[in-house]
Amino acid sequence: MAEYNLSSAQASDMTNVVGDVTIQAEVTDGASEAGETRWTNPDWSKYWGFFNNSPDLKSAMLMKATWNVGKGYETDEDTKIILERINGWGKDTFDDILFNMEVIRRVNGDAFAEIIRRDDGTLINLKPLDPSTMVIIVDAKGIIVRYEQESKVEGKKPIKFQPEDMFHLSNNRLADQIHGISDIKVMEETLLAENESFTDMKTIMHHQARPMIMFKLGTDNTTKINAFAKKMDNAVKKGENIYVPIDKDAVDFEVVSVNVSQIVLAWRDDIRNRFYRALGLPQIIFGSAGTTESGGKIEYLAHEQVFEKDQRYLENQILNQLGITIDLLSPVSLLENLQTDENKDAQQGLEVQPQDASVPTNTTPEGVPNAV
Repeated sequence: MAEYNLSSAQASDMTNVVGDVTIQAEVTDGASEAGETRWTNPDWSKYWGFFNNSPDLKSAMLMKATWNVGKGYETDEDTKIILERINGWGKDTFDDILFNMEVIRRVNGDAFAEIIRRDDGTLINLKPLDPSTMVIIVDAKGIIVRYEQESKVEGKKPIKFQPEDMFHLSNNRLADQIHGISDIKVMEETLLAENESFTDMKTIMHHQARPMIMFKLGTDNTTKINAFAKKMDNAVKKGENIYVPIDKDAVDFEVVSVNVSQIVLAWRDDIRNRFYRALGLPQIIFGSAGTTESGGKIEYLAHEQVFEKDQRYLENQILNQLGITIDLLSPVSLLENLQTDENKDAQQGLEVQPQDASVPTNTTPEGVPNAV
């Protein structure tokens, strides 16, 4: 007889089996000390694919651009006349181009538009360009010396642009980087997890509506099994009934159902929250903050500073690169609303409620103290 002695128990070696999570080390894409440094985004097509195939990502990025530039701008009459004549590829407006650039700089990290001027320097047009063809070229000190637009026709020479002929917006350019950083870069794993989770949930919900049925047939005759399977599959496909002879020993079935675990639902919520935090966009904008009214207001108010920072960046770049001064209209602020609520709360706190007043036990109903 086998002996089961606890002293023979062995500990696992999970330290060497399960590796530690590590963060990949990176260096900046800075200028080389030897001559010129060229850079073009090798991940543009991947990021463009994420943007166009991830509904939440696309909606969020379009929404963020809408909140930054969607309300339009104010400027003087002379500048307004110039901007109203800009038509981009022929059917654009200046608002369209600014919105385009704001979205693409977040998707790609950098957005480019050719600046077209008259001989006297007056701005005529801005023409957005394909980021995949654009090359940023800096000197040994890291200063932009020119841009090149690579041709999509093999063997054709690139078009060169001087810095003053290119309207260039970067996203979160930090340290000595010679380019911006896509918002999608840090969200890749989150986006893949969200897509994976959605696909899993889609499959589960489909099986809930049309569950898998395991038929138990009282025969191993292949011909009979195939004939029954064909009839049953055709009936299910059309949503029809099917009738079989009464013989429980010949046909039995079991519905295989899959219940969605609360852990799965919580995981989807966590992915969604992580996604919007990474992008810096309050979910209350989409009407899905999942919080109280006051909590949603505070979340929105905190992000007002983010919108203001983005607008200041765009205003300054338009002034520095185009020589034009505009004032982007800010999103609706909730600060005044919160101050009003706070004042109401303060006043209500000073009001005497009926339950706050009570008659002392040693007084008469008229409030006169009882004699001791």
